[in-house]
Amino acid sequence: MLGKIIGGIFGFMLGWGAFGAILGIYIGHQFDRGLGGLSRPLTSAQQQLVQDSFFTTVFSLLGHVAKADGRVSRDEIAQAEALMDKMRLDSTARKKAIDLFKRGSATDFSIDETMKEFVSVCGRYTNLKRQLLNYLISLAMADGNLDQAEQDVLRKVASHLGFSAALFEQLIQMIKAQSQFRGSQGAGGGQRAPSRDQLSDAYKALGVSANDSDSQIKRAYRKLVSENHPDKLIGQGMPQDMVNLATERTQEIQAAYELIVSSRK
Repeated sequence: MLGKIIGGIFGFMLGWGAFGAILGIYIGHQFDRGLGGLSRPLTSAQQQLVQDSFFTTVFSLLGHVAKADGRVSRDEIAQAEALMDKMRLDSTARKKAIDLFKRGSATDFSIDETMKEFVSVCGRYTNLKRQLLNYLISLAMADGNLDQAEQDVLRKVASHLGFSAALFEQLIQMIKAQSQFRGSQGAGGGQRAPSRDQLSDAYKALGVSANDSDSQIKRAYRKLVSENHPDKLIGQGMPQDMVNLATERTQEIQAAYELIVSSRK
């Protein structure tokens, strides 16, 4: 249960609204199942260790990212508190989250030590590492601006997680571009031709290039859809009543793909 609560908090921090929360809850659910991908379930003690490590790392790094530009603004504090209220954290969990956030924003905070501890506990869980980076990138972009100091912090996190510089840059571009298709219903017939910027965002959202072939773009699209498909999420343990909200990201990806297909006709 703790995993679902933690995951839901960070889903809201992505800035993806309800779908972000559900995605976070799904990840938390995998904690509670022993992270799903293991051949044998984790023991209760192992589960607690992973959950504590993830909780500690994310909240402390959120504070560190917030302080990256030199100061933690009142708006950033208010946003974090509002998210905790929305997730109905009990007083104990709330105090722990606030303390970790403050620790991350302190001048003597060591991102290297924090990441070493996280990797020592969670390093073999590739999906968990990627979600940690996704959370932080999305939070840093929440104000519409990703400054150099924030990028430096995120790049260091990515390096500790074993992600290449190229993958890090691609994740930033994909997350930023996908947000442009939030709430979009796709490229329907009769619409005006997309602008150059819209089309550029569509390619970036899929992690492809305008120079790629139709088949390459289709493969990238299908891979992303497969990773976020409701049926697949159900098979991995997501409750049925959460499936509808889980389609939001798939809709963003589909809207971007349809825009590309329409422009190539």
